Amino acid sequence: MRYSLLAGGKRVRPILCIASCELVGGDESLAMPIACAIEMIHTASLIHDDFPCMDNDDLRRGKPTNHKVFGESTAVLAGDALLSLAFEYIACKANNVSPDRLVRVFAELSSAIGSKGLVAGQLVDIESEGKVVSLKELEFIHVHKTAKLLEACVVCGVIIGGGNDNNNEKVRIYARFIGLLFQVVDDILDVTKSSMELGKTAGKDLVSNKATYPKVMGIDEAKNFAYHLMNQALQQLACFDTAKAAPLYHLAYYIANRQN
Repeated sequence: MRYSLLAGGKRVRPILCIASCELVGGDESLAMPIACAIEMIHTASLIHDDFPCMDNDDLRRGKPTNHKVFGESTAVLAGDALLSLAFEYIACKANNVSPDRLVRVFAELSSAIGSKGLVAGQLVDIESEGKVVSLKELEFIHVHKTAKLLEACVVCGVIIGGGNDNNNEKVRIYARFIGLLFQVVDDILDVTKSSMELGKTAGKDLVSNKATYPKVMGIDEAKNFAYHLMNQALQQLACFDTAKAAPLYHLAYYIANRQN
């Protein structure tokens, strides 16, 4: 569990949670337990995503994947244990958050990673390998596989910070756009960068004949689409105080321009 959780990474998801809490006037300390739990959930999904029966990856965050080091059976259990620990951690550590808000957080996170969220996206992604996939189908995959958890990150932050339903809706749409943006950039990097630069296996999608944005749209159009998604995301922040929204603005720019 420690091997994968502490291996580094961008920590985009916990940052989103904390920044969204602060956006609506909440304190970082309120969001920290949820932010840590979200990183546990994300790491669990990566451990399972790397299995031979899923994406079959040997590298993650610049290191051998969990199952390569410890074996598949231990890696399965490590992922399961991290997922369980995430919810235990919130229940035990978020002592300064009201029970009604915690219940809403549990519901949001559970929905994002279950059969209506990450699992659905992963299933359709696997079933789409080697097939001709439309842009609409590709969007379904990545809204569910990537964006749903990002949506949960910002919505949970707003819930913990005491925001209202309108705040929730704005940040949810923001996160959906940056979730798709993250994947478009990921697909572009997969065909333009080396494994050493990425910290994971480059060219994997091409070899496995997966549907990607460059494959469906062409690389130039994919880059234009990324720019469009970033602008759409930023528009959702216009109603918030500019200073408080600054981290979310910067995060969108970072995701659009990242090199690994």
